[in-house]
Amino acid sequence: MNSSLLSGLNPEQRQAITLPHQSALILAGAGSGKTRVLTTRIAYLISNGAVSPHGILAVTFTNKAAKEMVTRLTAMLPINTRGMWIGTFHGLCNRMLRAHFREANLPQAFQILDSGDQLSAIKRLMKAMNVDGEKFPPREMQSFISSSKEQGLRANEVEAYDPYTRRKVEVFAEYDTQCQREGVVDFSELLLRCYELLSRNAAIREHYQERFKHILVDEFQDTNKLQYQWLRLLAGKNNSLFAVGDDDQSIYAFRGANVGNMQELTRDFHVQNVIKLEQNYRSHGNILDAANALISNNRNRLGKNLWTSENGGELLRVYEAATDVDEAAFIVDEIRQLKSEGINLKEIALLYRSNAQSRVLEHALVSAGLSYRVYGGLRFFERQEIKHTLAYLRLMQNTDDDNALLRIINFPTRGIGARSIEQLQEAAKQNNTVLFDTAARAGGKISAFVALIESLRDATRELPLPEIIDHVLEHSGLTAHYQNETGVKKREAEERLENMNELVNAATLFVHENEDDSLTSFLTHASLEAGEHQAGDQDDALHLMTVHSAKGLEFHTVFITGLEDGLFPHQNSQREDGGLDEERRLMYVAITRARRRLYLSFAQSRMLHGQVSYGMVSSFLRELPDGLLHWITPRVTAQNSYTLSPALSHQGRGGAASEAYVYSPLSPERERGGGEGAARQSPWRIGQRVFHQKFGEGVIVGVESSGADARVQVNFKRAGSKWLALEYAKLTAV
Repeated sequence: MNSSLLSGLNPEQRQAITLPHQSALILAGAGSGKTRVLTTRIAYLISNGAVSPHGILAVTFTNKAAKEMVTRLTAMLPINTRGMWIGTFHGLCNRMLRAHFREANLPQAFQILDSGDQLSAIKRLMKAMNVDGEKFPPREMQSFISSSKEQGLRANEVEAYDPYTRRKVEVFAEYDTQCQREGVVDFSELLLRCYELLSRNAAIREHYQERFKHILVDEFQDTNKLQYQWLRLLAGKNNSLFAVGDDDQSIYAFRGANVGNMQELTRDFHVQNVIKLEQNYRSHGNILDAANALISNNRNRLGKNLWTSENGGELLRVYEAATDVDEAAFIVDEIRQLKSEGINLKEIALLYRSNAQSRVLEHALVSAGLSYRVYGGLRFFERQEIKHTLAYLRLMQNTDDDNALLRIINFPTRGIGARSIEQLQEAAKQNNTVLFDTAARAGGKISAFVALIESLRDATRELPLPEIIDHVLEHSGLTAHYQNETGVKKREAEERLENMNELVNAATLFVHENEDDSLTSFLTHASLEAGEHQAGDQDDALHLMTVHSAKGLEFHTVFITGLEDGLFPHQNSQREDGGLDEERRLMYVAITRARRRLYLSFAQSRMLHGQVSYGMVSSFLRELPDGLLHWITPRVTAQNSYTLSPALSHQGRGGAASEAYVYSPLSPERERGGGEGAARQSPWRIGQRVFHQKFGEGVIVGVESSGADARVQVNFKRAGSKWLALEYAKLTAV
């Protein structure tokens, strides 16, 4: 055996790697060297003669991780490692099904449907079955089929107690028949078909059980129900299942991940000793102590405590901003300082809970001339829903814009097919006219689209810029399109809605910051921001990303932004069973991305849907020990002459106004209702009748503060009670 394999390992790593032939759960904390343990375990088994490469099956969650594992093993072992099966669940199941296509009742050259292909197949089937696409949205049907399969259920096994579900089951059954007839499988079918093959065919099952004596699984906390059942079948009674994972980093419940699989593994495989990798090689002690303190508030943990042999390092820096714009300005200033200290931009990450938060940060970075790239996502003005909205605005502004028309003529879908669009383009070419002019004479659904654009233009002619965008979002059908998404697409659709709301905020701030606040000027601004500071692969650039995208990465300095209740933890977590625990695991992941310096920031007020909303500091920040925090701004406590004063948050995407709380200094002008000081300095008075372009007529019932902070509470006839920031809301007296 190559003795160098075990050199430099800590006792727990060595114990995990040198385990005898038995199943094990390796509880690997953030930065504890889990990838090294996994690959070294394989190398140890092979070099020690315990198994040949032919007897190894290793499962990863990404192709990238599989390739990295193979590369490491090739460097560690002097022998050919090609006999090993290393890949993702889908990749390995595809390999088995190819080898046993007849037994799996598949053609030899079966094809795999990606998500887009699957959706097209479902739409085609629903049309043939005369299924109402309004009542049964195709994406919802796609989600229903995939989630059923991931639970290991065929159509005849799904419980259907009502006519609506029974109709979905009928489509599911017919979809399976159609796929079988056409010789195609979708991603969830790969795993289910392979599981069924092993379940019913004892000879094939025993063949693989005899071959793969050692099964190793990475990121075990992210496995779903069917994946775990597949692993159990392969392992049988005698094989070793070596699972590496971290229940504290289980953040993909929305994808079907079941953190409970870790508890089931210890029971089903009689795991006597859970090995905990708690020594962290990434972060300083204060960062780890904060992470430990936070995650200790979660229930049903397997339990571990990260530690490091390094020193405590710097305290976590906490910044309270007045607004989200001020928060971004502070971050830019700190980044400039870090850069002057010799820290490369690529060693700095800005993390946020929701994609929509990136817009304010991106604007500040572009204005400061700092290069950045959005990791695992698109820059704000490049996102699909933003480009759709801007295309409506561009076409309203300039009907000669053929590219804008082609982007939205059938989005949201309005029954204009590809052939109709081709004919429209041919007619425009023959008549030497732009598409819009040709469309106006086309009749039918295409002419109805032209009428929609003209009605949007007429209705918004006198509206201020933010309300133009708000009107277009509502009346184009974009908002309704994303609101109607369900199932696995629902979370993605919610992010798109948040981004569209953020576009209204961008317009509101644009009006505030620019003399020329026309639609043309704003569209020019959007194009310039989309095109500036595109960082190439070789450039030194900041990383912007959601916390979900940050998992598995590490940086010298990390900024965790928007630490306000309702934002992080996200408001949806209050409605979901175990939602707050998952959000706390997400915060734990965010904290443990930092090696040396960690910033935590939040804002007293934030622009939401064009209105200023007041929030409360995140409960997660309050769960961190005081001794680990360095407040750059004065600590927000009642003892520090700060208090909680209730403020009515503005109506957001969800539609209903709700009570929130804002930390504010004790002063007459900041008290709710404003007091005499606010009333004297404001041109508005309680009882005054006013008009707002969007909300209509109302009566002022509260006046607060003065100058840039001035706001009024108006009771509108149609829209109910709203707090409006006078700097942005264009009120007129009636």
